[in-house]
Amino acid sequence: MTLTPTETPAVTLHTVCGLEELAGHGTRGVSHVLSLLDPGTPEPAAFSAYDAHHRTTLHFHDCLEAGPGLVPPEPADIDRILAFGRDLDGAAHLLVHCHYGLSRSTAALLILFAAADPGVSAEALVARLHALREPAWPNTRMTGFADALLGRTDPLTPAVRRLHARQLEARPHIAAMLREHGRGPEVDAALAL
Repeated sequence: MTLTPTETPAVTLHTVCGLEELAGHGTRGVSHVLSLLDPGTPEPAAFSAYDAHHRTTLHFHDCLEAGPGLVPPEPADIDRILAFGRDLDGAAHLLVHCHYGLSRSTAALLILFAAADPGVSAEALVARLHALREPAWPNTRMTGFADALLGRTDPLTPAVRRLHARQLEARPHIAAMLREHGRGPEVDAALAL
């Protein structure tokens, strides 16, 4: 399915963070929240201190494929992220979070950027994301589904793989940790560039 680009209201402030950082954003005028949580994780208590805001919560693991006890992101989850983006009417400050604020949340925000600005190059969108969240490691399963759904001629995933390669150059020690957590295919793809 290819989505038709739609007008999306301008969001003036974007925040990406992890669970432990949520409390620090309660007084920053967050108007919209996209929460990406592991299945079975309760709604974060930190949101009780936030002003009224619109929040959508999705539950899937930060993984590349199904496995014992793992629920990977699926195309329907990306559809819901895109629907959330289309409903950002009146958004002033969008906060996207996952457990650590590195993979699911950065992939989701990148997907939202791509939907809102379909004419902007994937490289520029990834650079914008990287500037917001320097240690970003977007989940390529998510961006791959988004590439298919958005029908971009300049897909996100190759640009994400180049970001992964830069992250491995800057932090070579993370390769082993990523492999231990089932992200070896992303490491291998980045190293092959």
